[in-house]
Amino acid sequence: MKTEEIAAQFNKFFPNAKCELEYNSPFELLVAVILSAQCTDKRVNIVTRELFKKYNTPKKMLSLSQEELEEKIHSCGFYHNKAKSILSASKDIIEHFHGVVPSDFDELCSLAGVGRKTANVMLSEAFHKPGFAVDTHVLRVSNRLGLVDEKDPNKVELKLKSIFDEKDWSRLHFQMVLFGRYKCKAIKPDCQGCPFQKICKYYQGVKIVS
Repeated sequence: MKTEEIAAQFNKFFPNAKCELEYNSPFELLVAVILSAQCTDKRVNIVTRELFKKYNTPKKMLSLSQEELEEKIHSCGFYHNKAKSILSASKDIIEHFHGVVPSDFDELCSLAGVGRKTANVMLSEAFHKPGFAVDTHVLRVSNRLGLVDEKDPNKVELKLKSIFDEKDWSRLHFQMVLFGRYKCKAIKPDCQGCPFQKICKYYQGVKIVS
């Protein structure tokens, strides 16, 4: 199956795929993405609906102590590291970018707690620029479909960018996330009626690296 056919099938599955995190500004999205690590978007949205009522800018966020922020985001898990990253990133945005979340990939990656995945999400969702973020769902799906044979997310990102058209990167990212979240799940995936059965390593019982 050619990459064009794979992309076409994802379009049929999720023609209107989009980010499921709730936000009203690039800064809110940045915080939400940081919170989403090892946590469901549903839980993050519950937390941020309250958090963003008062603390929706870098300056307002920095009015919280780390302990206060930890208490507010506790249910998202890994709250100590996440609170530290959010506060450090807020400080970086104020000190280095005049309080505005940067829209450049390298500048995004310079923020505390922001890696390639988060930067790619920010590019594609907040700034409508090409980005291909690789989370656990994209990693799993791309390996199962034989698009890659690699467990390093950064290498997977570069490989996917090389085989798909740049104009399709952002859309495919969200489509693969939803496909992995709701159909091609880590445990007990729903293989019935899946158009990728002929190329899927999982379906054919082939061992994959991830």
